[in-house]
Amino acid sequence: MCRPLLIALFAAATFGVAAPLPALAQEDTGPLRIEITEGVVEPMPIAVAPFFDAGGGAGMVARVQQVLTDDLTGTGLFRTIADQAQIAPPDSFDAPIAYEDWRAVNAEALVTGAVSVAGDVVTVRFRLYDVFSGQALGDGMQFDAPVDGWRRAAHKAADQVYSRLTGEAPYFDSRVVFVNETGPKDARLKRIGIMDFDGANQMWLTDDTTLVLSPKLSRDGKRLLYTSYETGFPRLMAMDIETMAEVEVPTDPQTMTFGPRFSPDGRWIIFSREQGGNTDIWQMDPSSGAARPLIEGPFIDTAPSYSPDGTRIVFESDRSGSPQLYVVSADGTGEPLRISFGQGRYGAPAWSPIGDLIAFTRQDGDRFHIGVFRPDGSEEKTLTESFLDEGPTWAPNGRVVMFTRQTPGGDGVARLHSVDVTGRNMRPVTIEGAASDPDWGPLLP
Repeated sequence: MCRPLLIALFAAATFGVAAPLPALAQEDTGPLRIEITEGVVEPMPIAVAPFFDAGGGAGMVARVQQVLTDDLTGTGLFRTIADQAQIAPPDSFDAPIAYEDWRAVNAEALVTGAVSVAGDVVTVRFRLYDVFSGQALGDGMQFDAPVDGWRRAAHKAADQVYSRLTGEAPYFDSRVVFVNETGPKDARLKRIGIMDFDGANQMWLTDDTTLVLSPKLSRDGKRLLYTSYETGFPRLMAMDIETMAEVEVPTDPQTMTFGPRFSPDGRWIIFSREQGGNTDIWQMDPSSGAARPLIEGPFIDTAPSYSPDGTRIVFESDRSGSPQLYVVSADGTGEPLRISFGQGRYGAPAWSPIGDLIAFTRQDGDRFHIGVFRPDGSEEKTLTESFLDEGPTWAPNGRVVMFTRQTPGGDGVARLHSVDVTGRNMRPVTIEGAASDPDWGPLLP
């Protein structure tokens, strides 16, 4: 671990679901950081002092503090000093810090906070301190939000603490689309939902009268693609997340189409098209409906995923005799390059939003794994193993992968889990009922 100074800063930020935060002034003097490229065996001890009611926030203080604490400890990188072990917590948000008392309980960093409510606006303030150096740089940070958006304000605060202690981009204030499953295993009812990354604030985007699969968000998180069986035949659907208005994506009605994704710039939709037992990958301009085959041949080519810069595509193909992963130029030119050479069958590739890794599902015998490797197939690493793990999707900072885990047996249930890229911190996502097919959206503005 590196132990230079913490960063602290102060800025006001008013936001709704789609309102951008203003630019933040930062003083970079070398933050206290945790080195996490190879995983952290011993989490950093941090203290979160009891947050204060700064006016009208009595009913919300504990909830805001709990969300912030859960976000940080959920990463596996931090452990918090218990409240009863805190010798001398400050008696107000602006009180001086007794650093010696925090050193005595082995806290390396300290977070203090205050919550106030005025009308329909909640304000969350926090400060971050380097306990060993005995310094607070700047005056902290403030987030203003609608009262019903208090969780977002807490996530935003936690994101800032996380970023300054790890040096990495945040990911807590983000949403995930998924498929909710109810009913018996042989007659599942499915609907698409959207939720906070931690399973809270679920909202349903479709009902369960139609079988729906494979929801995928656009890069800006404003549009959704998915596969619908409303007609008994798989069709591609698009939805505006804000208005929930949906339209069918125009494709050949004589063919089966499925597995759609937007290109990073939103200009293209890429999808799989099956006809006569052969599956190819097609590309469509959603503004005109014009479509063309992108990757075709006498093989089953499916599950395409763009690189974040939009220049390449990783996809699954059986052209070598078994399902493996290949990379090709985004315009389909050139010979696809095979990148998977481990034991077993590879599928469901997902390119990291920062471009350094590709996640995948690998089946080896009767066991399934979620793994990652470099875009050239090097440095393969297995993150999970179970009866059935599948469908990885990336957090917006490229640090965490969410996936579906199915339990065995006739009454087996699909649940969402997450794991970091070290494979050391796997956790279930707290959500009622069965769930599958997650797709993690961008950091919210």
